[in-house]
Amino acid sequence: MSELPKSLEEAIAQSRTATQAALADGYTRLQVEFLFPELKPMPVAEQYLPLLADYESRLKVFFADTGAAALARRDWDVPFTISDIGTGRATSVSDKIQPEEEIFLFIAPSSVEISQLEKLFAEIGDRPAILLNPRLEDAAIVGIGYAARQIRERFINTIETCYYLRPVDDQTAVFRCYPGLWEVWVETNGEYQKIAELPKRPSGDEIDLILLKGQPQIGKDAVPGKKPSVFKSLQRFLKALSS
Repeated sequence: MSELPKSLEEAIAQSRTATQAALADGYTRLQVEFLFPELKPMPVAEQYLPLLADYESRLKVFFADTGAAALARRDWDVPFTISDIGTGRATSVSDKIQPEEEIFLFIAPSSVEISQLEKLFAEIGDRPAILLNPRLEDAAIVGIGYAARQIRERFINTIETCYYLRPVDDQTAVFRCYPGLWEVWVETNGEYQKIAELPKRPSGDEIDLILLKGQPQIGKDAVPGKKPSVFKSLQRFLKALSS
């Protein structure tokens, strides 16, 4: 059983373990989410990438735009190919995905790239593809109603979230580390306690209801986190990474 991490570094290490477990269980469309608005994708990706080191040139890494891809090519000495998703340019999807490539990592794609991303995933087929800190569900871009539902059913809902860490406020977090369930953690008297386990990601209303009840939803399985304030620790790491 995974506990709430006490640092960003520990969270990234957990995410690598969760990804490895999900891949071993046969999942091929995965996403890893650290939902902190200040977080920069490049340092997180650098700490995450050792998981895929054994693939060497059979790995392909995609950034959302040409600028980020160029920066990574300049700064990273790596054996794999770094590319961009290619939104807005007349680039053939088949040119982006090569037969010899075995696994794909997409770093911080947003809802702007969702149409191109879906085409790339279709070209990838059954090979593993991982989204690291995606932002795919911006209603202002994806839309609402029937069109948005179609995108979710056809593409977004086919992706398994193997790792998820989101602070709801200074005392509450939603957490998932595959193969574990979705969890809600709350700070009480300086310690974090898991107060709910759920089979699916809880909505805002469901989180509110859990917090209003104020009682552990899993009885004897509720355990104290025994961690210092995860958010203060994460904030220090975020500040360091952003400087």
